[in-house]
Amino acid sequence: MTEATETPVERNRRKVREGIVVSTKMDKTVVVSVVDRVQHPRYRKTLQRTTKLFAHDEANEVREGDRVRLAETRPMSRNKRWRVVEVLERAR
Repeated sequence: MTEATETPVERNRRKVREGIVVSTKMDKTVVVSVVDRVQHPRYRKTLQRTTKLFAHDEANEVREGDRVRLAETRPMSRNKRWRVVEVLERAR
C-alpha cells in the first residue's frame, strides 16, 4: 500500500506532435501537416508519411506556414481531436 503512494503512476499521457500549418480558412480550426519517418518492414528504407490533422486554435492566432506543437484532446467536432499548444516558429 505504501508503494502506490510513493511512486505515482502517470496516466492519460497525451500524444504530442509537431507540424506545419497548411490551412487556416476555418474559424478556430487549422489544418496541420505532420511528417512521420517510418522504416519499410521488408526493405528497411526510410519513408516519409504525411498526415493532415485538424487542430483547435482558440484565438485564431496561427498563420499558414507556422511550425506548431499539437496535443491530443477530447473530440471537439467530427474531425478535430487536437489543439494547438504553442507556436514554435513563425512563417517568414
